[in-house]
Amino acid sequence: MDVEHNGLTTSGGAAGIQTMMRGLDVIEAVSDGTGTLNELAERLGLTRSTTHRLAASLGERGYLAFAPREGYRLGSKLLALGHLAHAQTDLIQTVRPHLEALSDQTGDAVHCGVLDNGQALYLDKMPGRRRITISSRVGDRQPLSSTGLGKALMRDHHPDYWRERFAADRNGADPVIWEGRMHDYAAAGCAFDLEENEDQIRCVAPPVRDAAGRVVGAISVSSAAQYMSDDRMNALSPIVAQTAFAIGHDLGWSQGE
Repeated sequence: MDVEHNGLTTSGGAAGIQTMMRGLDVIEAVSDGTGTLNELAERLGLTRSTTHRLAASLGERGYLAFAPREGYRLGSKLLALGHLAHAQTDLIQTVRPHLEALSDQTGDAVHCGVLDNGQALYLDKMPGRRRITISSRVGDRQPLSSTGLGKALMRDHHPDYWRERFAADRNGADPVIWEGRMHDYAAAGCAFDLEENEDQIRCVAPPVRDAAGRVVGAISVSSAAQYMSDDRMNALSPIVAQTAFAIGHDLGWSQGE
């Protein structure tokens, strides 16, 4: 269904796509130094009223900012997104060789992810050598409370946040047992996924820290339960944690050396 907002039609159809593309055109024009409403309308070949509605909508979302007598400039939301994109790109470039080495060493699938809007966003994946299927894909978003990556990403958060995500994810586990395990994971430095997110799939996941010691991501080693006994998960934990530490070292983290 189409929705009317500030005089603009937004939908999943052609009209919505056209509106989105025009909005991107406005942002790009402003980034090139075109600031006043009349300049934008002339450059984009749109009416003044349509240009104003587009710019006003983008301003409401923080993508543009307006100053009287100066016109439009890029907004704070774009600054935040640019910083996030830069950070994620740097993280992927730093993590990739470590993931490849860890996958070669273990033979298992290896992932890297970050916390994104209350979910675990998967940024990279090495499939491993075993002939098993793990449904995760780069770009997937998975629940924090049931994935190893998600639990590792929450490692430094207050237990109130853990409970909030557990409830929001509609996790069917016993909440007392689940929270007890979270405290154990936080103390040990590695979180486990015990077939909670995908049947017959287990994983070991530590957080990755930046130069300031903040958790900026997590990595995981995942495999079928038949290859992931409790003993092997415990044996893998220091190996995977050491890889996470090496990634953190590349990002400038030195605590614990």
